[in-house]
Amino acid sequence: MHVPTAHLQAKRDEIAPIVLLPGDPLRAEYIAQTYLEDPVRYNEVRGMFGYTGRYAGKRISVQGTGMGAPSMGIYAHELIWGYGAKTLIRIGTAGALQPQMQLRDVVLGVSASYDGSYRDYQVPGTLVPTASFALLHTAFTMAKEIGLRVHAGPILSSDTFYAEDGLESLKSWQKYGILAVEMEAASLYLAAQRANVQALCMLTISDLPFKGEGSSSEERQKSFHTMMELALRCAVQA
Repeated sequence: MHVPTAHLQAKRDEIAPIVLLPGDPLRAEYIAQTYLEDPVRYNEVRGMFGYTGRYAGKRISVQGTGMGAPSMGIYAHELIWGYGAKTLIRIGTAGALQPQMQLRDVVLGVSASYDGSYRDYQVPGTLVPTASFALLHTAFTMAKEIGLRVHAGPILSSDTFYAEDGLESLKSWQKYGILAVEMEAASLYLAAQRANVQALCMLTISDLPFKGEGSSSEERQKSFHTMMELALRCAVQA
């Protein structure tokens, strides 16, 4: 793939092989400025900021992806095929679907069911979007070691944010043990599987839809920091 790409203006060597993927470009900026040594902004096309710097001596990039599967699919594809990304870790928020889960819990998506249509990936059967075991094992082990409330299991990537039936559609997924709902993991996992690279979706529970509860600004800030630090530590080990 020719670089710069349609959505990334970086030169080929300006993006690291390890990329953290928050949806919010301002969170990408915050992570870079807070955690990375000597961060350099390599992208601002469409306001989707990307930075490269060092954490614990390792070169790491942070790239905003926007919201939803198509946006994630674009950035994952260009990072992998244009810039040679080998490890991609989504860091985002989610709504919990299981009653035992609490605000600020961390969820690691083992697999990602989806309610959209991914026509780019066709097989004569059902392709299951799945995380990379090595990343998953590293993240789960680290989370346990530092005492986080962590859950590893299936999640849902949904194209619908405001459903007309309220919570009814989520109840169907809840019955099958789906831990949480977000919007991008399935797209990331499929892109990574197609290219034989590593990917993991790491989420902080920000909402409990069936209880009508959400995190306060302070709780979101603290839980985001916990997840960011876990993602960075995992990236160093990748």
